[in-house]
Amino acid sequence: MRRFLTFPRLALLFSVLFALSVGTVFLFDRFWIGPEQACEQSGRWWYPEERQCLTPIYLPDITGRPAGVTREQASDEANRELLAIERRLAAEDAARDAAIQRQREELQSR
Repeated sequence: MRRFLTFPRLALLFSVLFALSVGTVFLFDRFWIGPEQACEQSGRWWYPEERQCLTPIYLPDITGRPAGVTREQASDEANRELLAIERRLAAEDAARDAAIQRQREELQSR
């Protein structure tokens, strides 16, 4: 009586299962873990929910303020510029009003 699972057949079965297991681990590493590691090594961000490699956007490029300047500092600088513009405009208005008043007085004195 011959048995179906002889030692050579069992050895072949386990060899095939082992090869499939090793191949599965290799493919899993290559196509599932590998992209994430490559993305992080290149300095970009890995987005695991959609499995995408995204490039971070530099915040000063969006805000337009220099690097190292906080929002408060940038706001204070902008406010200082606006106050200087308002002072300059007020001085121009005062000079214009004074010139108008002087011209009126000259016309009335004639």
